[in-house]
Order: sequence, then structure tokens, then C-alpha cells
Amino acid sequence: MENAREAALNIISDVLKSSGYQSFDPNKELNINLSDKRDRRLALEIAYGVIERKNTLDYILKQYISRPINKVDIVVLNILRMGLYQLIYLDRIPPSAAVNESVNMAKKYSNAGSAKMVNAVLRNFLRNDGFYKLPPQDDKVKYLSIVYSHPEWLVKKWLDEFGLEFTVGLLEADNKRLPLTVQTNVLKMEPKFLISKLKNEGIDAEGGNYLEEAIIIENFSRLENLQSYKEGLFYIQDEASMLVPHILDPREGEFIIDVCSAPGGKATHIAEIMRNKGNILAMDVYAHKLDIVRENANRLGIDIINTQLFDATEIDNSLISKADRVLVDAPCSGLGTIRHRPDMRWNKRMDDIRKISGLQKIILLNASKYVKKGGILIYSTCTIEKEENIDVINEFLRENNDFELMDFNDLLPPNLVLRNSGMGYITIYPSLNLTDGFFIAKMYRKG
Repeated sequence: MENAREAALNIISDVLKSSGYQSFDPNKELNINLSDKRDRRLALEIAYGVIERKNTLDYILKQYISRPINKVDIVVLNILRMGLYQLIYLDRIPPSAAVNESVNMAKKYSNAGSAKMVNAVLRNFLRNDGFYKLPPQDDKVKYLSIVYSHPEWLVKKWLDEFGLEFTVGLLEADNKRLPLTVQTNVLKMEPKFLISKLKNEGIDAEGGNYLEEAIIIENFSRLENLQSYKEGLFYIQDEASMLVPHILDPREGEFIIDVCSAPGGKATHIAEIMRNKGNILAMDVYAHKLDIVRENANRLGIDIINTQLFDATEIDNSLISKADRVLVDAPCSGLGTIRHRPDMRWNKRMDDIRKISGLQKIILLNASKYVKKGGILIYSTCTIEKEENIDVINEFLRENNDFELMDFNDLLPPNLVLRNSGMGYITIYPSLNLTDGFFIAKMYRKG
């Protein structure tokens, strides 16, 4: 059976592949298969930490490895990253243990020569009292990129858009770990009773920061093994994401279309607000993702969600002007979720943002045709990039004068801190709130 460090190495190797970055699935990794809670916590801490701090770790390793870092075998490089992360960021682990375990892994997963190199690099770092040179501070992009471990293109973009102080806040926020948040299934239980039930199951649970149905949980192992999970009493979801159904403000008996629905968190939440009365059409382009929507709805005891395999870049003529409310939770760069998805900072480029904004515009335009006169259209993303957010909305409104932004301040939590927001749209920044970064716009189709 693998130990904590081997489990971490497997996660890191999956994400930081030599051929390119792969998606980090936080729900999958949270359910890492280690029976001991301490081992599980250590594995996740190292895995999250190495993926998050890759830029910093590689910069330091280059000062202690004689050969170019891209010439080091990827498994050995990941072991070095893990060892260095433990030496720099995990005070509770004795340096000797971090070095010895790294050497042992190199022996097991590579060869004796690699093990000697790992031992030499890490012990040399310790002999030098952990010394390393940082880039000069007058090179703000390079300096911040290394100190906060973000790609240079993103640091430069944020500096140009937000200025130094706010950018540093964003970078710091991305590297802070938040506890997990779940959304209470109010069809089955009140939040205060779910908190008690979770505590009885050995979970640290308390009310959320903004919404009544939100619960913050810590000290858990495999969530799907909890009786409360099996009974469909909650759904894993960030509080910023939970805001979307509230701003949609659905009513019992209405027909709602969720055009990019998978995995179904917002559709099921909408159904709960509607008291499971009405009709929700959950659309997605992937059949296997619709299976997940149905599984979640069944577990939560919701029966008003129907699914449809459909590409949102096309138009279903049978749905034109039929929906009371339409939700476009658009595919996006995901750069508002970096603190939960540490790989997001590495697997995106500026070109990706340009390409996906074009896709978002097509999906929004098509989805708008399903809204009946007097109906509501919501556009949301889990990113803070204006090219994917307000720029998309402004272009849509310029070309579709039968839609206009509508105020929803009365639906917002009073303690939510906003910036770059206006009448009918909000941008939520992780540096200002204890949530992911998010954008939500609400539009009304004129009668």
C-alpha cells in the first residue's frame, strides 16, 4: 500500500506531466485512498503545495542543480519538488525525514544514481541554510511570479489591469487554503440540523459566511462514505457559486433552462429553491456529464430536472421563447478558482482566454433566444477576467437591444465585498471575500 508521500507523488505526477498540465480534480483528490487521516492530510498538503508552488520550487532548484531542470527525469523532478516543499513550507516535518523519504522514493521510482542526486541537492540546500536568490524587486513581474508562484503572463495582466496592491492581494489569496463549503439540501433538512448531523459524524461544521444554506466543513475523510452524503443532504459547492441560483431567483412552477449544466450543482440548487416544483432542463454537450447530473439529482431527491444532450453552440428551435429563466454558467478559464484548483494557474494561457471568450459569446447569444418576453437571463463564470465577463456582456447588449441589465442588489448578502461591479452585474474577488472569484450578470428580456 502506498504511503502519504507516494500518494502525493501520484497526484503531482498526474497533474504536472512532462507533456503538459492535466486537470486537478479537487473532489477526486479530497477522497484520496488513505485510511489514516494524518496520512491523508499530509498527502494532500504536499500535493496541493507542490502544484501551487511549482514556479518557486523550480526557481530554487535551478540554483542547486547543475544540469538544466528540463533535463531532469520528471518523476525525479517531482520528488525533488516534494522534498524542497517540505523543507521550506512544512515546519512540523523534520528536515532529515523530508530528505530521507525523498531519497527512498527516488530509489523506488527511479534508480540509485537519481537517489544520490536527490540526496545531494536537498542536503546542499540545508547546508546553505535554505539560501536562494530572488529576482530583483524592480522587475515586478518576475519577482511576483516567483514569490507568489504564478505565471508571468498572468501577473503582468493583473498588474496592468488592477495595479500593484490589488494584484498582490489576488496572488496572496490564491495561495491561501480555505476549508471546504457544502450547500445544504433544504428539501430534506434545515442547515442547523445538518450541522449537528455532520458533527455527529465527526466532521467540524459551522455556518457559512454569506448564505444560510452554506456550511463550512473541516476534518473529514471520504465524503461519499458519510451517511449524510448518501442521504443527499448536501452538495459540495463554493459560496460564490451558490449565489447564482439566488440571483436567478426562480419561482415554483416555472420552466428553467440550464444550458451548460454539468455536473448539476446549480440546477439542483435551483430545484431546491423551487421546492422541487416546476421544470428544469439541464443541457450539456457530454453524455457522461449528464449522467452525473442525473446521479446528483437522484441522490438529492430531485425529480423536476430533465436532461438533454445538446451542444450550446447550436440552437434548439423547439425551445425558442419558451423559458421563464435561462442560466448560462459558461465554460471559462476558471482563473477565479485557483485557490481550490492550484493547477489552473499553469494550464491556461492568454490565447485560451481569447478563444474561450469567443465561445462564451456564441453560447450566450444562442441561450438568449430561449428566454420568453419578460423572462430572465443569467450569465456567470468562475473567472475574474474581464474578457470573459463584462466584455462579453457589453458586446451582447450592444447587439441585442431587447435585453437590458437589471438590478439584483436586494438578492445579495450584505457582507459581500464587491469591486468592478455595477447595476446588473457583480465581480467577486477571492482577495476580498472568502470565496472563489466569480462573475454574475442578470438581464431582462423586454416585453
